[in-house]
Amino acid sequence: MTDNAGPDGPTQLEIYRRVALLKANDERSRKVILAGRLVMPYYSYRGQEIIPSVMSAVLNDDDYLVTIYRGIHDMLAKGMPLKDLWAEVAGRVDGTCKGKGGPMHLTYPKKGIMVTTGIVGSSMPIANGIAWGSRILKNGRVAVATFGDGASNIGAFHESLNLASLWKLPVIFLCQNNLYGEHTSYERATSVKRIADRAAGYDMPGVRVDGNDPIAMFKAAKQAVDRARAGEGPTLIEAMTFRFQGHVFGDADNYMNKAQKAAAVEADPVPIFRARLISEGIASEDELAAIEAEIERQIDEAVEFALASPFPELSELTTDVYAEGPAA
Repeated sequence: MTDNAGPDGPTQLEIYRRVALLKANDERSRKVILAGRLVMPYYSYRGQEIIPSVMSAVLNDDDYLVTIYRGIHDMLAKGMPLKDLWAEVAGRVDGTCKGKGGPMHLTYPKKGIMVTTGIVGSSMPIANGIAWGSRILKNGRVAVATFGDGASNIGAFHESLNLASLWKLPVIFLCQNNLYGEHTSYERATSVKRIADRAAGYDMPGVRVDGNDPIAMFKAAKQAVDRARAGEGPTLIEAMTFRFQGHVFGDADNYMNKAQKAAAVEADPVPIFRARLISEGIASEDELAAIEAEIERQIDEAVEFALASPFPELSELTTDVYAEGPAA
């Protein structure tokens, strides 16, 4: 088991690099859509950058991530290349799924980023299956299933936790509790005060953590990953956060509590983390500014690459859809 130590300076700087990438990519995505350069559904994750950045810093490249249709932040943090991502959301042939998945169905197995579906809660049973494979192969890999608070109320959540505990699967159930399941507040849809408390019913640790605090998040994530890798079974992590935008881009978010949202935006975790890195001497203003400038340059290249990439040929409609059987 882990000694529960926090991340060292270089690790914190690497976490910030991922955080800055996620923030910049979200802001650019919304600008590109507003400018009319791309037309696509987009689910902003702004405000939730810390959780996946920390989790991915704890994982190995060959560990598995199964996220949800609004999980671009999870995928970017795990290492999905920007050019592949942007080409896919633009529906171009150079995308991760040849332009046929779009922003809701991304995948990149080279970095352990597995199939993504549009079905709420589907990440959990898929992660269980992958984790079962890891256990059979004894390859030491763990699987992380990310999902929102709303998904904790569906059958797949309870079935997956039960089976993962029964079989001691190397899986981490990571709930990014942003207090809203689509257009419904947490209080109106969930019977328990803490999703983490549901872990007790499945005989696994349940941890509630401030998902906007990189140190607390690191300790919780590392303990869960170490436990899974040691063969001790799954953990449920409830990481508390808040999304600054509506469920889907263009959503007026009238259902959100205005004071609650204003307080969350005021407590934006990205500039707070940035300021702490400087105050603690982990990085200088110039170093962080250089990281941010390089990220902007990479996004510039990715956007132009995507828009210059061709659309798929008509023949792609049936490619990778039907299996080719033996010749008659």
